[in-house]
Amino acid sequence: MRKVITYGTFDLLHYGHINLLRRAKEQGDYLIVALSTDEFNWDEKQKKCYFSYEKRKMLLEAIRYVDLVIPENNWDQKVTDIAEFKVDCFVMGDDWKGQFDFVKETGAEVVYLERTPEISTSQIKKDLHEKNK
Repeated sequence: MRKVITYGTFDLLHYGHINLLRRAKEQGDYLIVALSTDEFNWDEKQKKCYFSYEKRKMLLEAIRYVDLVIPENNWDQKVTDIAEFKVDCFVMGDDWKGQFDFVKETGAEVVYLERTPEISTSQIKKDLHEKNK
């Protein structure tokens, strides 16, 4: 069985996220999503999520492409996650291209998938803010 892992916040879930998850799943047989915790988002990324970790986890678990959701607590856990879960393929959106090439040292393949160009959580938040002015 070929295992794939991806990481993200997945706040305000949208069809761009679904596209990413579908294409990530196409890289193997079993997709693990490491979901950024609320604490990690705030402490390390200075991002406040609309939905709590538990709600975002529930949404991801309902998506047919996702086999397992685990917490992402820090930037450095990628290497240990790959070893612990025996991951064959590490997948991220191409906006992170080159940022995680060090993961290749674990023996896992690194794949950067093209983003869905016309949609992003940041754009949704910006558009909603503009509408409510």
